[in-house]
Amino acid sequence: MHLIRRREPHLAVRSSGGLTTVELYGELDLVLAQRVRPELDDLTREAAALTVDLRPLDFCDASGLGLLVRCAQRVQGRGAAWRLVCDQPMILRLIRLTALDDLLRPEPPAPGPEDRAPTGTIRPPAPRAGRPGRLRV
Repeated sequence: MHLIRRREPHLAVRSSGGLTTVELYGELDLVLAQRVRPELDDLTREAAALTVDLRPLDFCDASGLGLLVRCAQRVQGRGAAWRLVCDQPMILRLIRLTALDDLLRPEPPAPGPEDRAPTGTIRPPAPRAGRPGRLRV
């Protein structure tokens, strides 16, 4: 897997064997959605298979959700593979409440070697610290 240099510091892009993975960082709100949209538009045109990983996000609002919908529609519309990785209850709840489950198809991360305990059982994910000023529901 190799890192693809992009202009935007709030996303990391990796590519391996035809699969492109995008990790988004920070708060996916109106400001960040506008900043990363050009990069994501490029990737939705280029990638044979696109995975968007939301685990590093701290927050996502309706603007961020709209950007994810745009990406999913563009990727799926041209017949490429789409995957949205998310383990955050607040973002999953937002997707569920907006009835976008069928389009975005969020899924938990696949267990990797770092997620395995010595006995071969899967460890639960580490708890996330809450952000000051954010109400957890």
